[in-house]
Amino acid sequence: MQRRLFLAASVAFLPLALIGCATGADELLDQGSTSERFEVTRTEAEWRKLLTPDQFRVLRKHDTERPGSSRLNDEHRSGLYHCAGCDLPVYSSTAKFESGTGWPSFTAPLENAVGTSVDRSLFGERIEVHCRRCGGHLGHVFDDGPKPTGKRYCMNGAAMVFKPATEGL
Repeated sequence: MQRRLFLAASVAFLPLALIGCATGADELLDQGSTSERFEVTRTEAEWRKLLTPDQFRVLRKHDTERPGSSRLNDEHRSGLYHCAGCDLPVYSSTAKFESGTGWPSFTAPLENAVGTSVDRSLFGERIEVHCRRCGGHLGHVFDDGPKPTGKRYCMNGAAMVFKPATEGL
């Protein structure tokens, strides 16, 4: 009897959960005009022309790359990580750490580089991190990082471009 009740409740609430998924990550780019929200705006066709297919899926469609697939995981030089969509510097190599997750991880972004929004995809709630200038999806932030911030900014390598420092940071 309890199993039937559970199945009936699951079927009844499935549409509500799917609505939450559909409105979660896309809230950021769908609320109002993007030209009012971000300094850098482009049409979908312009983004597709500018970005690689992987960059487009991550930055503009909120996709997540496979863990361990980014060459930025093994990047250990001094430098800055820039948004692949608008070239805004978003993270410093000094904030990078090995999280063991398979994605480039940082303890903190550069000042005034990122924004956050609530991501309700995957039947839960996470904090999405996006570029403050173009709104591109970079990844998510979690509260299980090392000191000094206790944060783990878990970023998609496809969303960023590394630029080595010409002099020490």
